[in-house]
Amino acid sequence: MIVFDLHCAHGHRFEGWFGSSSDFEDQHARGLVQCPECGSGEVGKAPMAPAVPAKGNTAMDAAQPTATTKPLSNQPMPAEVQQAMKALAKAQEKALKNSTWVGNDFAEQSRKMHYGEREEAAIHGQASLEEAKALVDEGVPVAPLPFPVAPPEDLN
Repeated sequence: MIVFDLHCAHGHRFEGWFGSSSDFEDQHARGLVQCPECGSGEVGKAPMAPAVPAKGNTAMDAAQPTATTKPLSNQPMPAEVQQAMKALAKAQEKALKNSTWVGNDFAEQSRKMHYGEREEAAIHGQASLEEAKALVDEGVPVAPLPFPVAPPEDLN
């Protein structure tokens, strides 16, 4: 997934998550990208700095920007939103404690469980947009994680 900072013709800034740059362009051309605040379809990419993650498995508190982080919005995040994001992150962390990382094998392992070819278990991993759509079309119960997860081999 790729996150773009977007803005509408009325100056509202917001985030959009897309499978790729071409997904954004395709959805924008079809009029599917709209400002969540005013509904305007006149949306463009806002200038943004590249996101360079911290080395290792150190987590940064999103509510406490450091000198090397920039806010994703030109407005402070309301306290209620900060609390909701923290609660969502904690819920995901708790769910992943009892889940097994299967990497790029996620689609195949999900199908095997759905069709009774392997024991059911909580798993998480990576799937392309096409794989995810195919799983949904087949009725395989899957859901995207709200926050990105680094593969275990990428953590120190």
